[in-house]
Amino acid sequence: MNWQDLIARHSEVFNKLKSQEEIVQKIAAISVETLKRGGSIFTAGNGGSAADAQHFAAELSGRFLAERKPLSGIALSVDTSALTAIANDYGYDEVFARQLAALGREGDLFFGITTSGNSKNILNAVKIAKERGIKTVGLTGRDGGKLAEIADLSLVVPSDITAHIQEAHIFAIHYFCSEIDKEFAK
Repeated sequence: MNWQDLIARHSEVFNKLKSQEEIVQKIAAISVETLKRGGSIFTAGNGGSAADAQHFAAELSGRFLAERKPLSGIALSVDTSALTAIANDYGYDEVFARQLAALGREGDLFFGITTSGNSKNILNAVKIAKERGIKTVGLTGRDGGKLAEIADLSLVVPSDITAHIQEAHIFAIHYFCSEIDKEFAK
């Protein structure tokens, strides 16, 4: 595929994404509300989605564009000791659910990021979140998978191409961060 074709495919996905402004605004609003109440935003994903989850958490505890106080953003994919111990003792499907059960509190927010919407460890974390009064957001693609059915809010990127789904996820994450900046900037 040449450069121009790649840009055209990317643009096609982003043009379709315009129709999801309402859900994007709702996700931004619940993110701001959670942080204003002193809650934490937990994030998790696998592979490239783990990198996106870490990126989001880093933008919260560090900063995005504006100077502001550090905010509680926690990526569940960064603690290799917890990941490997939980995977060894309980199976990989439980790595995020057990961490969220230990760290999450009612009023927090969990972002599960999976391009397929069917990553078992993300789905298990959403189930735990719901049991604990933690709101849930799914960032997914394709047809949304099971995550779109069970998360409180879901942004489903209209593409079957993993790379384009991930590009849209990080774009949306940056938008959420810009809305958070507006509320917390000095």
